[in-house]
Amino acid sequence: MLPKEQKGETISVWVRDPKIQKHDGHSYLDYEICICTNSMCFTLKTSCVRRRFREFVWLRQKLQNNDVLINLPELPPRIAFFKLNNRHNVEQRVCGLQEFLKKVMQCPVLLSDSLLHLFLQTQLSTEEIEACASGQTKYSVSEAIHKFATSNRRFPVEEEEKTSHYSDCERYFHVW
Repeated sequence: MLPKEQKGETISVWVRDPKIQKHDGHSYLDYEICICTNSMCFTLKTSCVRRRFREFVWLRQKLQNNDVLINLPELPPRIAFFKLNNRHNVEQRVCGLQEFLKKVMQCPVLLSDSLLHLFLQTQLSTEEIEACASGQTKYSVSEAIHKFATSNRRFPVEEEEKTSHYSDCERYFHVW
């Protein structure tokens, strides 16, 4: 949530559903990041993406480089590969990643960083995020986010009428 609930705006973030992925003979965990917000800072009001730990490390470094006066929260420690199957270690990491994102999103300066928005609301690689944020792509940050939204069929079109008495967040996300 935003500090002081500015103008009734809220930002909820969940990190959940860790999954072991295999690529080129290597295994790693990735995590689902879900956002539900009514904040004007975000292009999409609901989104889910999957990111791996090293992408969180990349994001923290980029945010720190862009805003050197801000003291960013720490990430949870790395987990040795052989401990990836240890449920307790994975649960601690999930909680640590979620706390990291919550703290980052409490800082208004960081909420204006396009790297953060591309990280949270697109499935672009870190190289593609950097290129887009620096204007080196044919598409803008907003266009990249909208393109991801239209390709991500998990959510209905946001303009559709909402008929349920549940909040958007309650309908889209089952919080564990």
